[in-house]
Amino acid sequence: MTGVNERRAADWLAGGNRRELATERIFAAAAELIREQGFDRFSADDVASRAGCSRATLYRYVGGKSAIREGLLSRGAASVASQVAAAVESLRGDERIVESILVAVDAIRADAATSHGLAAARANGIDEYLVSSPLLPRTALELAGLDPEGQQSQWVVRIVLMLLAWPLADRAAERRMVESFVSS
Repeated sequence: MTGVNERRAADWLAGGNRRELATERIFAAAAELIREQGFDRFSADDVASRAGCSRATLYRYVGGKSAIREGLLSRGAASVASQVAAAVESLRGDERIVESILVAVDAIRADAATSHGLAAARANGIDEYLVSSPLLPRTALELAGLDPEGQQSQWVVRIVLMLLAWPLADRAAERRMVESFVSS
């Protein structure tokens, strides 16, 4: 019986759903590496080593470097959306749109993997992908009550990306700018 317990103790996926545990562990390792090295500098081998698994296991559960990037951005967007939803739940109209933008910017800035990912996307010229991604306008719809197919949701996404790429002097200045355009 001791052999079984020793194998179980050494099994890095013991104690739950193996797919979920592996995915979480791999993405956590990737997020750590991105915080340390940046969005473009990590490798699949680095992630596998940090997660304590083989490269084959990494590919089986998550995929390669681009899948890890997409997965981290998707997870980051979901986390930001959750934070924004909680912050604007009781707000309506222009106030809801303003707060959605500002809370999204703050949440992205606070999440190293997401902010590095968006910065890398901008630097690599794929920011148009971010704007045209169905995830972001859908998020704008849910959070600010905007039409995901309309120009308003695209504007919200672009404003968030703009504030991330070119921040103003402080949050108060960003608030004044966003309020002036939302209420015009």
